[in-house]
Amino acid sequence: MAFERIGIRPAEILLPAPSVNPETWACIACDQYTSEPEYWQKAYETAGDAPSALRLILPEYDLKHGEERIPAIHAAMADYLAKGLLVPAVENGFVLCERSVPGGSRLGLVCTVDLEQYSFEKGSLPLIRPTEQTIASRLPPRLVIRRGAPVELTHIMILIDDPDRTVLEPLRAQEDSLRKLYDFDLMMNGGHLRGWAVEGEAGLGHVDSSLNALLDTLGENPLLLAVGDGNHSLATAKAYWNEIRETLPEAERENHPARYALCEIVNIHDTALLFEPIHRVLTGVRPMEVLAAWRDYAAARGMTLTSGGEGHAFTVVSAAGEAQVVVRNPEGAIPCETVQKFLDDFLAAHPEAEIDFIHGEQSLRTLAGAEGAMGFLLPEIDKNTFFGDVERLGVLPRKTFSMGEADEKRYYMEAKRI
Repeated sequence: MAFERIGIRPAEILLPAPSVNPETWACIACDQYTSEPEYWQKAYETAGDAPSALRLILPEYDLKHGEERIPAIHAAMADYLAKGLLVPAVENGFVLCERSVPGGSRLGLVCTVDLEQYSFEKGSLPLIRPTEQTIASRLPPRLVIRRGAPVELTHIMILIDDPDRTVLEPLRAQEDSLRKLYDFDLMMNGGHLRGWAVEGEAGLGHVDSSLNALLDTLGENPLLLAVGDGNHSLATAKAYWNEIRETLPEAERENHPARYALCEIVNIHDTALLFEPIHRVLTGVRPMEVLAAWRDYAAARGMTLTSGGEGHAFTVVSAAGEAQVVVRNPEGAIPCETVQKFLDDFLAAHPEAEIDFIHGEQSLRTLAGAEGAMGFLLPEIDKNTFFGDVERLGVLPRKTFSMGEADEKRYYMEAKRI
């Protein structure tokens, strides 16, 4: 099988032992609820003293206490392995998972990706690429966690552009012939999660042949796997692999477990995968002055601001109401790039102003309606052009999109040895 060509590999995948309650084991991705420590406190209370992935991760809201917490995380990982609380569930294969979310049931394939075929360096065109800019300053604290960790859990979600549904959906149709691994309700309004082992010649052969066939439809410098969520986690795995690869004999590099990072592949065309724009709100501003600055900025660059016509359209929200703004002859390839270029310029000239990135239209309207605030509602994102946008731009502007609400993000369930 030509898995090397498509950048993924089957792996030994670990799951909590049958004696462990999966409902107290699985928890939401560490980069969620960063401003809501009360969410995490409730999660710890829900898990109680039971074995839980909560003890194997460092929620980002608590990064400031990383130095004291990381040794305990590493110790818990080793303890769970030693006590048989985290055990091999798939010897050489994948996990097909089905997650119920408000929009329906979302399919994913848990696998490992080859970090030799991934890069976040600007201008590189590997098979596996980030969709948004990678901020190098965010990697060091994550690297501290990964160094010395015997296992990794994953909240990385990687997208494939499979409009004909040839990769994941046929596996789901064979559910009755797959070995069920788990079936339970997730804590804290996370919905329901089911999983099956994809193993043996038939299962592995389908994944191999279908992804290779998908790759064959792509052109030069193909983008097969696009990182949707967990971009900095995958970048951290790559940085760690770069640290250790040169210390290894060449014969060990091919199959060293740190070369491969655990992730979940999702079809961007899955109807339950919601792509939502991330909106912008400014505070410490006078909306009329911001609009005047935007007109001047646009005029200086060959653009015009109007209330209609062709171009990149936004809804501007403030205490005075809402207005449609269309940027004609936009400088950005997509609306998010056009507005963010202006906002970066404005913020550089107005240090008293601040920006925040907001999920959800109603939240944006509430915040933008306050005195001294102004919001920018971005248009919906077209899944059909998403991969093309990434290929044209290299990476999308920061905070371009969100894959569903916080409760719909990936929960930690599977693990892999590093």
